Amino acid sequence: MNTTNRAMARLQASCADKGPLCVGLDTDPTHLPPEVLKKYPSPADAVLAYNLALIGTTAPHAGCFKVQIAYYEALGIAGLSAYSATLKAVRAAGVPVIADVKRGDIADTAKAYARAHFSGDFEADIITVNPYMGFDTLEPFLEFVESAGKGAFVLLRTSNPGMKDVEWLPLSDEGAAAAGVGAGSRVLDAVGAALSRIGERFGSDGVAPFGAVVGCTEEEDARALRDRYPNLFFLIPGYGAQGGAARIAATLLDRAGGTVNSSRGILTAWKKDPSLAAARDAGTLTLADIAAAGGRAALEAKNDLLGAKALLAGDRR
Repeated sequence: MNTTNRAMARLQASCADKGPLCVGLDTDPTHLPPEVLKKYPSPADAVLAYNLALIGTTAPHAGCFKVQIAYYEALGIAGLSAYSATLKAVRAAGVPVIADVKRGDIADTAKAYARAHFSGDFEADIITVNPYMGFDTLEPFLEFVESAGKGAFVLLRTSNPGMKDVEWLPLSDEGAAAAGVGAGSRVLDAVGAALSRIGERFGSDGVAPFGAVVGCTEEEDARALRDRYPNLFFLIPGYGAQGGAARIAATLLDRAGGTVNSSRGILTAWKKDPSLAAARDAGTLTLADIAAAGGRAALEAKNDLLGAKALLAGDRR
């Protein structure tokens, strides 16, 4: 398959062109001011309207969008309709969209998950998958990589404190040998080695179709992981509201690069936007107001990340 037809290659090109920001549409009704929420017949309708407005104001600054399905599932059938419409709107805007679904299962169940999120009502360009039931869980998703050019981000080192409960666990010598990694390796190293092998199946003429989720909330692993997997494109959560610093994200953006997600920092930017203080106090905010605040926050986040990248490059000279 021509690498230009692969979703991951398109994502890499988009981030090189527009910057590394990924706008997270993890939209909850509580992210909207009451005066806006009450104008819609249901919370799901309000969420969809906000998403559509945000796509318009943030797309100029976004290399991609990420839509976390849980927020839509929580709103029931109407929420899933909003989820489907949001995915379609991002794709219609010509921007790569990542469906954050973190699926991971075996055999026919995994095949059904792949069909559900790579075709039909919930079709996305790229999805997130969880490999911790075993690497055979990835095979059904690879079938769509080969047949339809889709892509996936595999959980490697996540941004939550509890990631140390599993991802940092040391492998036994026997387990390390079976995974093809060296002595003293951790569980996440076995995942990284599997991703490297998948990349080799597709040759070296472009970015690997499977990338890795690597959080930027801790500095300790950032340089080591970036250098260990130079050809993997990273999805980088944890920036902003979760406490991840731009300088850590910049390290992870080195080599093959990546995209840095910001959700709440953009979705709730209206709460701190000084230009909206009077409207906030008066309870007169409009959908256009809060979407415009999200656009300004997206531009600020993009510039923050690009500035950190420039500083890192300058330090190396």
